[in-house]
Amino acid sequence: MVHDDRRTAGFKERTRLADAREALLGAVTPHERTARVELADADGRALAEPAVAPADVPGYDRAAMDGYAVRARDTYGASGRSPEILRIVEGAVEPGTAVRVHTGSDIPVGADAVVKVEDTERVGDELEVFRALAEGKNVGERGEDVRKGAELFDAGHQLRPSDLGLLRSVGVESVPVYERPRVAVIPTGEELVESDPEPGEVIETNGLTVSRLAERWGGDASYRDIVVDDADRLREAIESDLNHDVVVTTGGSSVGERDLVPDVVAELGEVLVHGVALKPGHPVALGVVDDTPLVMLPGYPVACVVNTFQFLRPVLKHVGRLTEHPLPTVEATLTRKVPSSPGTRTFARVRLDRSGDASAATDDARAATDETLTAEPTRTSGSGILSSVALSDGWVVVPEDLEGYDEGETVTVEGWEWSA
Repeated sequence: MVHDDRRTAGFKERTRLADAREALLGAVTPHERTARVELADADGRALAEPAVAPADVPGYDRAAMDGYAVRARDTYGASGRSPEILRIVEGAVEPGTAVRVHTGSDIPVGADAVVKVEDTERVGDELEVFRALAEGKNVGERGEDVRKGAELFDAGHQLRPSDLGLLRSVGVESVPVYERPRVAVIPTGEELVESDPEPGEVIETNGLTVSRLAERWGGDASYRDIVVDDADRLREAIESDLNHDVVVTTGGSSVGERDLVPDVVAELGEVLVHGVALKPGHPVALGVVDDTPLVMLPGYPVACVVNTFQFLRPVLKHVGRLTEHPLPTVEATLTRKVPSSPGTRTFARVRLDRSGDASAATDDARAATDETLTAEPTRTSGSGILSSVALSDGWVVVPEDLEGYDEGETVTVEGWEWSA
């Protein structure tokens, strides 16, 4: 047991965010489980093998324009003043004939070019051609889009809707993919209830939020019932979920008498990090038990969300072989100062406004925000105020080497609700 030393020391020394994340990712390896799924179920999945085209696309020479299929040599010399006259027929194209085609139509036998309809005039069964064509003009060759045997995507590529369309176009109906990483979410706390809280009780929300984020990021989340602050019950819950790729606990990660989760993890395996230099949410802990990573999130809702993005998202993507794309960002002008402590990375919640800030404190600030996307801080503290996340559009990240941003500064706002 290490809890006495831990509670005495508190969080006098905190690990930098980048170092904490590196320690977590370095302790686990991606899983190897694969499955074959239909294309309709493959969106967002990572390919387990390269995807190779089994057929040409298109599988035939096709018309690239509405018009008439012809032999190019039959149009030589054609001009607006001296058109070439061809006979309109059906079926194969023979010398001196033309066949009506539409965009995407199979090129008739004998034809090697398509004259656009606007470069012709039909007179009865005859066609006046006003433009000379080169062989292959306005013809899409077989395999022009994709050649049979071409490697379309590497193993590990995370499939997008447009990728699924391309695969279907070459005749692929199913693909081998890595299974979704399995994430166990364990909400903990004596004070938590599912509904109808009495004084001193709180409705459980962290587990719901974390499990839905895990699903959005490509995971398969199991959201178990609340576990009270009891070492035996916590141990039983964690051990029963070690068949998952990631185990996440919410609450009980700090250094109080009822913060038992890091102690339980230390008994079962190893606590890699306890206490990270970020705000809100420094009482986060990271560990490994039987090669399964554990992310021990603080119970305060905002601190929980921030750490979910900083630790659960990267480790879930890593073990599931999924691409961790950067969060979407926009540039905006601050309407108020955002303070921060040196050595700590701060995540300040902001609300975006495109109308400018008419209430800015100074003329310079009003000029800076006029007709500009502005960012109004909703909270820089208050890690228990969940509404400050739900009612914000993103956060401004203040790096460890700065003491904050001043009013009127242009900052980068990271959005979380749109991320995948």
